[in-house]
Amino acid sequence: MSELHPTGIDAYKPSEIANLVRVAGVSKVHLPLVNMFTLAVLAGAFIAFGAVAFSMVMTGTDPGFGPSRFLGGVVFSLGLVLVVVGGAELFTGNALIVMAAVDRLVSPGELIQNWMVVYAGNFIGAVGVAAAVALSGILDGPIGTTASNIAEAKAALGSVEALMRGVLCNVLVCLAVWLSLAARTVTGKILAIIWPIATFVLLGFEHSIANMYLIPQGIFSGATVSAGDFAHNLFFVTIGNIIGGAGGVALAYRLAYGPRTK
Repeated sequence: MSELHPTGIDAYKPSEIANLVRVAGVSKVHLPLVNMFTLAVLAGAFIAFGAVAFSMVMTGTDPGFGPSRFLGGVVFSLGLVLVVVGGAELFTGNALIVMAAVDRLVSPGELIQNWMVVYAGNFIGAVGVAAAVALSGILDGPIGTTASNIAEAKAALGSVEALMRGVLCNVLVCLAVWLSLAARTVTGKILAIIWPIATFVLLGFEHSIANMYLIPQGIFSGATVSAGDFAHNLFFVTIGNIIGGAGGVALAYRLAYGPRTK
């Protein structure tokens, strides 16, 4: 068993987390494609559940009111809690596989294949839940107006805004995953996830997989958002998510803790 953290906290040390991330990266790219895709669909659905809960929390409130947004972020954290604790493959979190790729434990081809399969699965899971929610009639109530407003606000973002909000978002998402790996208990993992996720929602940053649900939800609610607007937002937010997660977290910690240790 690993020794306690120097501070006495019962958690893995950062250098140990780095090794856990490398090992996880190798495991993720070697998943059979059917398993990988199935877990990706689940992750897209899990994030969507957090997003629909966020939409309900924001209904009837001022979208610019900080405390409401923070509460919405806490509720939205459900998505990543389900992914991490329940087990699923999330594209944004898988940006951390870059750490294993830099150490040549994972080939560039394996990394790209994982990202492509997981991204596609996340899309299907998120859009599927959006369609199910629309068919349930939930969006016929006040939440439908909220959903439309959310989608239209996202579609109105410029390219640079969407890119940078994507970068900042996935720095926090990957830090949430990183911190969850430090915890040895389910309770610890949940508490580690909530704060970074609630913060990115509070600040209005952009998460590509969440947008795979939120924008279709708005479209189903009557938002004036075209398929081109949806694609534009996803493209720049996705690129930003890759930069923030792979560069802002994975490569930064790789520089900090060096190559794999025994």
